[in-house]
Amino acid sequence: MELKNWSHPTDAVKIIEGKENNERTIQLYTNGSKSEHGVGSGVAIFAGNELAAQLKFNLDKKSSNNRAEQLAILKALQATETLDITKNGTLTAAIFTNSRIAIDTLENIKNHNFLIEEIRKKVFILETTNWTIEFSWLKAHVGTFGNELDYQLTKEAARNRDATISNKIPKGTLISEIEEESIKNGTKNGVDVRREK
Repeated sequence: MELKNWSHPTDAVKIIEGKENNERTIQLYTNGSKSEHGVGSGVAIFAGNELAAQLKFNLDKKSSNNRAEQLAILKALQATETLDITKNGTLTAAIFTNSRIAIDTLENIKNHNFLIEEIRKKVFILETTNWTIEFSWLKAHVGTFGNELDYQLTKEAARNRDATISNKIPKGTLISEIEEESIKNGTKNGVDVRREK
């Protein structure tokens, strides 16, 4: 991402190691996964005890698990904007992820990955419209309904091409593939490496 599009360091995402509770306006459970079946992201959104939305996204098979986790968080934030919720005073959205890497990456102000920057921008926009956004790590597979549901949505998305598709591939992945292919073909940076020997 270009420097001009980076978030300002003062717009850093706040990580709050909160616990689940129904006092927040909404609770969003996010998950991403890569397996032999494919790559998927899932989001389960609760308003109080009520399931408000279920989202699933199928990613290109070249996408990483981390990319799937980050996409789930971004999609959860985007969905927050569209929920039909009575706006009286400050609204609180708690995003629960079982990805420590996603949490650490969001906290790292030197990381300017495209999805991370998009998450930061979306948080900033929501916070200017009376939302308070909290991010928390939640241990996977401990029987929490929201966490189990987002896991199921993720698995369905990875196997299901009917899920909303996000087919963007990270630039780093493409560069690595081009380098590997050129080495296989005997060239590197346009130079015939077979002649160099």
